[in-house]
Amino acid sequence: MSQIETKPWVIITVFKDEVNPSDIERIAPQIQSLTDDWQSAGKIMWSGPFNDDVTGMAVFEATKKEADDFFKKYDQICSGILNYSMYEWDAMPILSVLSNN
Repeated sequence: MSQIETKPWVIITVFKDEVNPSDIERIAPQIQSLTDDWQSAGKIMWSGPFNDDVTGMAVFEATKKEADDFFKKYDQICSGILNYSMYEWDAMPILSVLSNN
């Protein structure tokens, strides 16, 4: 994959069993700011919780470098508090299709 080619990416996040509610309250504004910065730059991101109240997902489109940079910032915020992983989403590039409409 080229460094300039955009692809869909997904971050799956799960609360750790022993998560402290005050830690969540502390990181929530930082995560919101990270997401706001991403979207303010004209980039697309959809995110939200699953109905189990412990799992969330963010889907976004980026180059490999942009995705890695975003995930590094996410890791700095969430490390030790949440379990999370980022994957390249090989599904149809739905974000590209929707952003062109």
